[in-house]
Amino acid sequence: MKKLSLALATYNEESNIVDCIESCKGLVDEVVVVDGSSQDKTGELALEAGATVIRTQNESMFHINKQKAIEACTGDWILQLDADERVTLELAEEIKKIIGMTNEEISKYQEGLKEKKLFKRHQSLVQSESSHSTQSGAGALLHSPPTSQPTTVRGPHLHTIASDSSYNAYFIPRLNFFLGGYLSSGGVYPDGVIRLIKKGKAYLPCKSVHELMEVEGKTGWLANPLIHKDSPTFKRYLERNSRYIDQLVIELKNCHSGQISLFFDWVFIKPITTFFSLLIRHKGILDGWRGVIFAFFSAIRFPRAYLRYTMRG
Repeated sequence: MKKLSLALATYNEESNIVDCIESCKGLVDEVVVVDGSSQDKTGELALEAGATVIRTQNESMFHINKQKAIEACTGDWILQLDADERVTLELAEEIKKIIGMTNEEISKYQEGLKEKKLFKRHQSLVQSESSHSTQSGAGALLHSPPTSQPTTVRGPHLHTIASDSSYNAYFIPRLNFFLGGYLSSGGVYPDGVIRLIKKGKAYLPCKSVHELMEVEGKTGWLANPLIHKDSPTFKRYLERNSRYIDQLVIELKNCHSGQISLFFDWVFIKPITTFFSLLIRHKGILDGWRGVIFAFFSAIRFPRAYLRYTMRG
């Protein structure tokens, strides 16, 4: 029986950590938490829930601690989650099934996925976006949804090292819980994130604020989604949104465009195109007022980032 580890990197996640770990009970054989010096009870609660807790500093690039958690795991497979993600019973059963399959069985499974075309389209966007990371920015949820505009695809970018023909990593779709309901339109779903990886076959190089997952071998998909408790309240939504705007400021500092060009691009072009792309082209309007709020704040993060950039010199 193959051993499965749960890897978590945390900072002030006392409201999430227990539910996340509990959702994986009966699925994983060990839980490793790398805690970035949380100022709340995250570490203590994780210990009580049966996790091995490694305390370290809170890195400005959060992927550093994610990679530390991955490296500390001893399982044959690693489920790397964020604390605000939950594994459903259906997803747990699928994970158990997939890690026990042969490569040939996995190939047949991939061909039989009902949403195969949607998943492949999302993955192609993820892969193409990795070559435009300087143009991309973090969005209103974890990242921004895939659009035709130069925003970023949410979740890890993918660089495949073609020296292994085995399936060594899997995207998992996510249902994002946003202000009391799930977003199903606006370019948000499937919000594929690489969360299941084979030990030693995938890692985060930690060279960018955007997750760049390097995988040795093939990358597949699971059908059942993770539940993502990203923004259950408007307060948490604004807090996270503000952090990602700070990441955009870092990108602005590395831009080589002229100031006039940056001003018009970030204050007018990006917000307008993003808002209407999410609301109309990606049918965010079907999510009602939640879709409008998501589109609006996804759009105004660009001028807000530009304002912070100019204020910080």
